[in-house]
Amino acid sequence: MFCLQMENSGASPLKDIPVGLDAFSEEEYYSQSTLLKEFTEIPTIEKAWTLKSNTGGSQVMFSISQPNLLENKKRRYVSYSHIAKERDDSVQFHWAAFPIEMWTASLMVPSPSGSKLLIVRNAESDSPTRFEIWSSSQVEKEFHVPSSIHGSVYSDGWFEGISWNSDETLIAYVAEEPVSAKPAFTCVGDKKGNCPDKDCNNWKGQGDWEEGWGEAYAGKRLPKLFVININSGEVRAVDGIEKSVSVGQVIWSPSAKDSLQYLVFVGWRSGTRKFGIKYCTNRPCSLYAVRAPSFRSEPEQSGTDANLSAVLLTESISSTFFPRFSPDGKFLVFLASRSAVDSGAHNATDSLHRIDWSIDAEPRPHNKIVDVVPVVMCAEDGSFPGLYCSNILSNPWISNGRTMVLSSAWGSTLVILTVDVLSGDVSRISPSTSEFSWDVLTLDGDNIIAVCSSPVDVPEIKYGCLVTNASDYTRWNWLDISSPITKCSEKVRSLLSSKEFCIMPVPVRDFSENLTKGACKPYEAIFASSKSKKHDACDPLIVVLHGGPHCVSLSSFSKSSAFLCSLGFSLLLVSYRGSLGFGEEALQSLPGRVGTQDVNDVLAAVDHVIDMGLADPSKIAAVGISHGGFLTTHLIGQAPDKFAAAAARNPVCNLGLMVGTTDIPDWCYFEAFGSEAKSTFTAAPSAEHLALFYDKSPISHVSKVKAPTLMLLGAQDLRVPITDGLQYARALKENGAEVKVMMFPDDIHELDRPRTDFESFLNIGVWFEKYCS
Repeated sequence: MFCLQMENSGASPLKDIPVGLDAFSEEEYYSQSTLLKEFTEIPTIEKAWTLKSNTGGSQVMFSISQPNLLENKKRRYVSYSHIAKERDDSVQFHWAAFPIEMWTASLMVPSPSGSKLLIVRNAESDSPTRFEIWSSSQVEKEFHVPSSIHGSVYSDGWFEGISWNSDETLIAYVAEEPVSAKPAFTCVGDKKGNCPDKDCNNWKGQGDWEEGWGEAYAGKRLPKLFVININSGEVRAVDGIEKSVSVGQVIWSPSAKDSLQYLVFVGWRSGTRKFGIKYCTNRPCSLYAVRAPSFRSEPEQSGTDANLSAVLLTESISSTFFPRFSPDGKFLVFLASRSAVDSGAHNATDSLHRIDWSIDAEPRPHNKIVDVVPVVMCAEDGSFPGLYCSNILSNPWISNGRTMVLSSAWGSTLVILTVDVLSGDVSRISPSTSEFSWDVLTLDGDNIIAVCSSPVDVPEIKYGCLVTNASDYTRWNWLDISSPITKCSEKVRSLLSSKEFCIMPVPVRDFSENLTKGACKPYEAIFASSKSKKHDACDPLIVVLHGGPHCVSLSSFSKSSAFLCSLGFSLLLVSYRGSLGFGEEALQSLPGRVGTQDVNDVLAAVDHVIDMGLADPSKIAAVGISHGGFLTTHLIGQAPDKFAAAAARNPVCNLGLMVGTTDIPDWCYFEAFGSEAKSTFTAAPSAEHLALFYDKSPISHVSKVKAPTLMLLGAQDLRVPITDGLQYARALKENGAEVKVMMFPDDIHELDRPRTDFESFLNIGVWFEKYCS
């Protein structure tokens, strides 16, 4: 590992060159590190909120992150802009002179009126969690909540939930349950009584082990529901929720004045064991309603109202998440990944549903669930392929009260959709001719603030104005907004301006028996390259493979991919069959066929660009993470003469080894056995199962590998533990193949800590430059 040091913003971050490099690689390290730093510094817009401005009109607040290599953390800050609508229908954003850094803020959530801002600061270890309530000019209140009440507030994007009530006096949120008591011992045995630790010669035991939610949740206690009164600072745990239920995504239900207040939340029940939940929407979950704690001095009402048990709202469906109430409070809308739960796929096509709600009555079970947008099995060419949403805005509604705005994958692009939740009509409102990806950030009344980008274009802010005579709420005019947020250096801008991209359909080459209609349709690949060709020569090609496998390579901006393209490589990002965005039949065609169908799809895409004269068959490399690493290591074993180099990031190399150590052993069974997995799964695989896992794995082809291979591994990975990659690397070395291993001791599966990400892609760039140029 090398040392990072930045003397100033223009200096190369590379101070010491790794030992053992030849002169070529040493020069590449220096030049590439300088360029990579410029890409690394490009900010990322994470969220946005629209607030009412004191001077009229609207103000938008952007939450932005930027890697800080010196601290090895993300630097977070906010930037404000006033939105001015001119008489000629143009829109101007007037930006604040400087952004404001939110260095220790874990979460920030404006109140519904925009007059208050909650900032949560989670502390290290078990120190108190800080809650700050800000007005437009100062901190109004600050409260410290000790770990005896709860631990850190969840900010993970999945269990995470923070919700203000309508009068902005109470905030519901999800936090780690308090620290459980540990056994204490003295030199003579068990400690009894309540003697303080500092007064006794004692030590703490570990107590019983409790299983967590796997990857990214190591060391975190289970998520529980709390409410804080922002006038008094009093915090109360929400009663009536079974201990076996992990809670998340809480929202307040609308209620009549002076009536009881209820909270709606997503609950995940613990079965005989917990499987990893990160990137896994196939974990069964339901919507519940529970009475919010009362902070009034009078006693609780008696009779039936005294029953505080949470009410199960969605008994008849196996998956519910991201609940949102309509503006009038008459119905509750939510997403579901029922296809994932029912089939076993870690991710699948979503559906949208609603139930009726009464603000005057208590929540009731056995609600009729209305299908608003069903799962699309096989879309006709160019038609809506189904919902694939990673989130929904906290307020996704336009003024008619029945139309939601959301982002969803549509093939290899991210698009903005409107959904009429009463009729079920779905409309694509981002430009249908654009191959860029569009993502909604927030709404400004009936207008939309979005971000738009491509593999070779940094993100830009767009403002969508509803066409005034569009009574069906399906047409917006999109305006370019000048923004200082995502500016990049002139060098980066110049390099990217010389690049172009396209999305190409790839015909299915090898039809197998019993394929559905959706599985026979073309899949897609994104091809990024230089605009100008060097005589008849092609740039070296990097095949970029997404993980999952049920994810997708989108046509949005990626700093790491853009960096590799700027080095002079063409990129081919393949969304093989099994990816999101192409209908459920195509997705479900892959389980049981991993290592063959997905490998053949990637090889067909590579041959497709070779046949088009876009790639030199002697200069091809592959890179991927997780299942993308599974494909990378499969490709160099099954097609050893096709690839000049490879880089695998936390790759799945041996399913038989992974199944006993991963947080998602059911994934191994589902992808290897397909529809038989649910009846076949066991925590103690048989010899026959292990033999099938071996046959499906890259390790079975390791003896044929010729390509120099770079392995990048996170030592804290619970999803694909490092033993998987290490075994493969040792087998390569044993067979005489060239292999280099980089181990990041504090990283988990994503390998996304700032220094790790930087060092990983610097080494990938140098590796590919050495063996492919």
